[in-house]
Amino acid sequence: MACLKAINHFQILSSSNSTKPLSSDAKKTIFTNKSLNFDAKFSSKTSRHQLRLVPVNVVTKEEKDLVAAETSEKNGEEKAISGGEVKEKGRILSTLLEDKERLLNAAIVLGVGTLAITKLLSIDHEYWHGWTLYEVLKYAPEHNWIAYEEALKSNPVVAKMTISGIVYSVGDWIAQCYEGKPLFEFDRQRIFRSGLVGFTLHGSLSHYYYQFCEALFPFNDWWVVPAKVVVDQTIWSAVWNSIYYVVLGFLRSESSASIFDELKSTFWPMLTAGWKLWPFAHVITYGVIPVEQRLLWVDCMELIWVTILSGFSNEKSEARLSEAAEDDSS
Repeated sequence: MACLKAINHFQILSSSNSTKPLSSDAKKTIFTNKSLNFDAKFSSKTSRHQLRLVPVNVVTKEEKDLVAAETSEKNGEEKAISGGEVKEKGRILSTLLEDKERLLNAAIVLGVGTLAITKLLSIDHEYWHGWTLYEVLKYAPEHNWIAYEEALKSNPVVAKMTISGIVYSVGDWIAQCYEGKPLFEFDRQRIFRSGLVGFTLHGSLSHYYYQFCEALFPFNDWWVVPAKVVVDQTIWSAVWNSIYYVVLGFLRSESSASIFDELKSTFWPMLTAGWKLWPFAHVITYGVIPVEQRLLWVDCMELIWVTILSGFSNEKSEARLSEAAEDDSS
């Protein structure tokens, strides 16, 4: 009886634990439900974390304007710094170039001056044996004068051209210093132009003019000197001033209209300005100085006159260039 109960109980337990196999659709349904339940739980947890950790940022218009202003100010400061650096580099470069030009000008003046002094003092170098320094300095002026007279006899035109070229170059340098430029910051091209005009035109034309003037007045009367001065200070001065201005204008690459406008505006002032100096100088020129020596005397006086002449010419040229620059900018 006890065995029967045990068997019946075992059968009951076995029958209760045994199940039927599930179909594939049922398995899918169960898996899907579990997945949905897991996703819902995970998404709900995630949403709670996001709401708790990520705040909502609201940017107002004032804040946007402030940020834009700060950015613009920062960019402006960067540009100002870069612009200042560029200006500083440009200033340094300009200073270096000015120093280079000043050193070059000083070297030119030193070289030319040394050459001229050496040439003048060494006129008697073949006879220096046994000479003292006092004897060298004593005889140098006299023997240089003798050498100049010999050059006038052998080749007068070239000798006078050389003297005029030197005088016109030095005169323009004096004019630039008179205008306010430092001693070694002169315009080399301007000096070269003035010296070129003096060498090629003034020396040769003056030589032939003085010969013509002597042939025009072959007399020894008292009125000859005043007559020569009048001709010199009217016809010859007008011709030479015009030549000087026109040639300098072409050497500066100016237009013909600009050159002749300058000539018209300066012709009469320059002619009358010459009357303050040359009539008194030419009383000596035509009354005392021999014909062959006249140009040297005139060239010595030209150091004063070229300073005035060159100053007038370049002043007008610079004024015209500044007016043209103002017209272009306007």
